[in-house]
Amino acid sequence: MSLPLVFVHGIRLSGMSWSVVREQLGEHPSAAVDLPGHGARRGEQFTLAAAVDAVAEAVDNVGGHAVVVGHSLGGYISVAAAARHPERVAGLVVAGASCVPSRGLTTPFTLMHRVLSRQPDGGERASGRIFDSMLPPRVADAIKHGGIATEVIPDVVRESRHFDPLTHLAEYPGPLWLINGSRDHFRIHERRFLAASTDSRLLITPRAGHYLPLAQPTEFARYVLDISHAVAGQHQQ
Repeated sequence: MSLPLVFVHGIRLSGMSWSVVREQLGEHPSAAVDLPGHGARRGEQFTLAAAVDAVAEAVDNVGGHAVVVGHSLGGYISVAAAARHPERVAGLVVAGASCVPSRGLTTPFTLMHRVLSRQPDGGERASGRIFDSMLPPRVADAIKHGGIATEVIPDVVRESRHFDPLTHLAEYPGPLWLINGSRDHFRIHERRFLAASTDSRLLITPRAGHYLPLAQPTEFARYVLDISHAVAGQHQQ
């Protein structure tokens, strides 16, 4: 027995960014969220509350009980969703989101927005070239197909600066997995994240960076499948 997986993407991306990971799952049930302001919901205003609602709706669509997997911004949204809806989130996987948001953390995103938004296409082509250089071709193509929503950055930054993931983790009673690349700058507070949770564990992938789930989709799919089986086994006991 296993549980469905619900995937939550990072800033500017969409549910399409998980396409290759989900292909590796075979017939295992899964869903990928488009957060407000991203993907098919591009143009909507991003708020934390609306993003949590999107995750809860996706869990309901796969049966009402799932392991939620979030990367980067999606990791923070997944933490908030787990705290608000613990009865829906059977297990929580947070990748590349093990630091407390701060002005210092979010300022580079604001600067990136200023630079890219001056370009006629909002920086979509330039961003696409960056993903081409960092990720497997099929993953980069899926990201570009889903759209790169640079315009959402100010809303995300505003909401993130008021978000306390440690408090939310303390409110979630279920199991937590932190999965980080060893070279990911977003892992600087991972020990505090582990301590905030009542049931946590940490997995570090050597020589991997912030985009570990998308750069190594086969390996990441194996991680989350194993987690899904483990959580399902706990629920059977």
